[in-house]
Amino acid sequence: MSATLVIMAAGLGSRFKGGIKQLEPFGPCGEIIMDYSIYDAVRAGFDKVVFIIRRDIREAFDEMIGNRIGAHVKVDYVYQELDCLPEGFKVPEERVKPWGHGHAVCCCKGIVNEPFAVINADDFYGKEAFEKLYAFLTTEHSGDKLAMAMAGFVLKNTLSNNGAVNRGVCKVDENYMLADVEETYNIRREEDGKVYSGKEDKKELSEDSYVSMNMWGCPAGFIEKLNERFTEFLKANGDSLTAEFLLPEGIDYMIKHGMADCKLLESRDKWFGVTYAEDKPYVKSAISELIAAGTYPEKLWA
Repeated sequence: MSATLVIMAAGLGSRFKGGIKQLEPFGPCGEIIMDYSIYDAVRAGFDKVVFIIRRDIREAFDEMIGNRIGAHVKVDYVYQELDCLPEGFKVPEERVKPWGHGHAVCCCKGIVNEPFAVINADDFYGKEAFEKLYAFLTTEHSGDKLAMAMAGFVLKNTLSNNGAVNRGVCKVDENYMLADVEETYNIRREEDGKVYSGKEDKKELSEDSYVSMNMWGCPAGFIEKLNERFTEFLKANGDSLTAEFLLPEGIDYMIKHGMADCKLLESRDKWFGVTYAEDKPYVKSAISELIAAGTYPEKLWA
């Protein structure tokens, strides 16, 4: 059964020429973080990659990664443009900011018609999550609801040593079905070894909590439902110059209104990201260790 990897990269566009920290080489042969996500997805079984980008960076994006990846897996592009809107809506005259990553996935309508996983361009997820998502997406699911999945990472495996992070802390039932994702801010480990969130309203968190890193498994038919929700969003926010339609909010709405069920798939892999410039040496070192352990070849696409 076919499954596609969708990578949300349109947000990189406004800074593409300015030395984006997430697009610096991290592997020994110039690999960027996306290379490792795509490599893990392809060896898990995904047979197509769709990049969501801005149209004006297509040529530069091909030079950076698209041409290289195209030799190993089918590649397609979706352009997140401001005017990619449902019929009857138009862009406010002074709006310049995209409508958010929920809108980015909506732009895949007509291009992605099969089950797919969607990820951020600048996060390193590890191979376990891709393997579990592919297995879920290529399994038949009964029932009238959309059968979705989310890669759930363990909070302690997603912290930065260089400052606080924001995470979606998950609540699940006894069957690991997702009940809620609470956006939680300023999460850090303090000198007492415990993990806290907030500042004035400081709260201790379990380091073993599951968190969302915006890595979802979506069935065929999901994009149609997401576009319906985006239409409702535009009815309320269509004149806004800054409002964003966020993917987790769209999924949360579907779950709470009986349209979808979402299974949390636990990943014990270490998440890497470049939240701070100081994170870069750590990410490079961590990838080197994975290569030394045989998880990845030194020349990723040899």
